[in-house]
Parts: sequence; C-alpha cells; structure tokens
Amino acid sequence: MKNPDDDDSVGARLHIDSTAAPRPLSKTERGAMYERLAQDFLEREGLQCIDRNVRLCGAELDRVMWDPRGVVVFVEVRARRSARFGGAAASIDWKKRVRIRRAASAWLWRWRGALPRCRFDVVAIEGGEVTWLRDAFGEND
Repeated sequence: MKNPDDDDSVGARLHIDSTAAPRPLSKTERGAMYERLAQDFLEREGLQCIDRNVRLCGAELDRVMWDPRGVVVFVEVRARRSARFGGAAASIDWKKRVRIRRAASAWLWRWRGALPRCRFDVVAIEGGEVTWLRDAFGEND
C-alpha cells in the first residue's frame, strides 16, 4: 500500500463539509453516501462509472470506473471519522486486497474483447477530506 503522504500517490484531494444529517444514518446509508460522494468526485476528475456495488467471489467492488486513457479502475471507498487508528486507506489490509483482486478478476471475465489495462484505486474519506490514491495497490501487493 502506498503512503498517502507521498505526492505521487495522491491523485487529488477535496475537503467536504460534514454537517449533521436530520437523523443518524445507518451504516449502510453512510456507506452508500460515501460511495456516491467518491463516484461524483471521480467523475469530476474525468472517470466514468461503468459498474457499482458488484458482489463477486465473496467481495464487493465499490465502483468500477473507466479512465479515458483506456484503463479500467477498480475503486475501493473507505471512510473514517479520523486517522486515529491508522486512517481510511490503512484499513485496507492484505486480506481485503486479495478479495478485491479476486473480484476484479471475476469481473474481467465478463469483458468482451481484448482485456484493458487495470488499476486499483482507493478513495479515502477522512475527517471531511476526500483523497484519491491512484494505483494504491497492484496485482501482487
């Protein structure tokens, strides 16, 4: 996992206002809200959503995006209130990365034509700030 403090690993950052909702959101609702926020952010950066919340091989691909440079991007969205226990990006351990890679491989079986290049990105939302980590981990991390 690349260090989010390294300039070359950070794709972009955005600060969001985390005002309270009229009622507390459930874990599922919060997850959906953060995934939508991540998708909107990535679309503003030029990516296109081609699939979302895909469950394959015991894992979920939060978003599958298309980078206009000809790359399929598998996006893991993580949100934490603070970096107190390592932060959002650090919460993606090796087991989670294995499950994401396995699900991505299964997703690619559906692809028609020559297989495109792929990468694994993370959108970390922490304390009201969105950080996009391009190529956060690879096939063998």
